[in-house]
Amino acid sequence: MEIHIRPFEPPDEPAVVRLWRSCGLVVPWNDPHADIARKAAVQPELFLIAHAGERIVGSAMAGYDGHRGWINYLAVDPECRRQGMGRALMAEAERLLDRLGCPKVNLQVRTSNREVIDFYRRIGYRSDDVASLGKRLRSDA
Repeated sequence: MEIHIRPFEPPDEPAVVRLWRSCGLVVPWNDPHADIARKAAVQPELFLIAHAGERIVGSAMAGYDGHRGWINYLAVDPECRRQGMGRALMAEAERLLDRLGCPKVNLQVRTSNREVIDFYRRIGYRSDDVASLGKRLRSDA
């Protein structure tokens, strides 16, 4: 399967949301359409899509705040896993962040998701000795 990575385009939205749902990334407190709209307004060039022909099979949403880079919504179609697509998406996101001068990338994974944590470890990510805290400023519900 030949994969190409490019920035997200608005017509991709329905397929991307389906992909996220198939990967278990959509949760009741986050509206995926609102997340896409917010990303489209801030560094849209860092929202990456992997496609095989016309089919969207992966995504990664990166961002850089001038201090740290972040990765969200890394998703690979369950039928296409273990073929290097997640690694390729991460490599491209890291390349783009590095080009912006980003010194370090952070990401968050639910602690129950051991398979994904193991994937990130295989590509060089390590657990930081920090507590992840959050505060919702807006409700998507």
